[in-house]
Amino acid sequence: MTAIDQHSPLPAGPSPAPLAPRHRATTAYAELSRQIRAEGLLERRRGYYWWRMSTAVLALAAIAAGVVLLGDSWLVLLLAGALALVVAQCAFLGHDGAHRQIFASARANEVAGRGMACLASGLSYGWWLGKHNRHHQAPNTIGVDGDIDSKVFAFTEPAADAPRGRVGTWLTEHQGWFFFPLLLLEGANLHVESARALLSGGKVKRRAVDLALIGAHWAAYLTLLLVVLSPGKAAAFVGVHLALLGVAMGGAFAPNHTGMPIVPKSAKIDFLSRQVLMSRNVRGGPLVHLGMGGLDLQIEHHLFPSMPRPQLRRAQPIVKAFCAERGLAYAETTYVGAMAAVVAHLNVMGLRARDAYTCPLSAQLR
Repeated sequence: MTAIDQHSPLPAGPSPAPLAPRHRATTAYAELSRQIRAEGLLERRRGYYWWRMSTAVLALAAIAAGVVLLGDSWLVLLLAGALALVVAQCAFLGHDGAHRQIFASARANEVAGRGMACLASGLSYGWWLGKHNRHHQAPNTIGVDGDIDSKVFAFTEPAADAPRGRVGTWLTEHQGWFFFPLLLLEGANLHVESARALLSGGKVKRRAVDLALIGAHWAAYLTLLLVVLSPGKAAAFVGVHLALLGVAMGGAFAPNHTGMPIVPKSAKIDFLSRQVLMSRNVRGGPLVHLGMGGLDLQIEHHLFPSMPRPQLRRAQPIVKAFCAERGLAYAETTYVGAMAAVVAHLNVMGLRARDAYTCPLSAQLR
């Protein structure tokens, strides 16, 4: 399968030399980009983002006020659940800032993104930016995309083949069914990985700024809880918050690529094909779009990472039609269907049933 299977008729006269596949693919993406720009879909939507950021900050303030008003009551755990949802939205706004979707200025995007990620969410912007850039460069590529290099799950055949011991092997074989329970730990895991990156001496852009903002986040958060709540209720609040944050974040990121083709680092794939074929869109309307932070339109986001979130929906019919014209598979399913694909892929990898699972696309790209 190539990015372009058809060409317009050539004019009469000497036939030019045929374009090389990479040149044809580059030309195809340039044509799609021209269509997107002509519709004004890369223009900033500052009003939308100011409204979203202001709403998120006000929601955080309302939750803090609610904790004070409820006092040392178990009802405060309801606010922990609300906090998880609001923090997830802040993290999505940090994601948009990292992709320079919010403002025209790179500096302004960084300030907004770092504020939403570090100060509002308590996660390192610099750590996540480096990790996420590698993912966008080569999604689902072994040895490049860190999102498929998990210490818990075996997303690839080499990972499934790695020795794990009797208990580890059994867990891997059934890993698809452990996926949802383990999402409850993902919120804590994100914070641990973020802190580890900041404190380990690895490469993190503006490490000191991230440390200061995250320190301020946790100082304000824990001070409020320990002043208002008993230690036990404070610990329960943090536990509920992190557990539901893991569900919200994992539930937004997992459906996008898991179960799509996984290719080796040596695979030669043009940008257009790589971003479309390794990504999956999720249908579900405004609620799914909000809950996934716009990542339900993953194909459009990967093709145009700097496109403002509210423009993705308008870009979808253009991208979908463009792919159809060129015979490029455009994956789209419901949220339930996407999660079913996640579980199926994890179970297949865990069982290492390669004879039962043969991906024609992966075979062609190897």
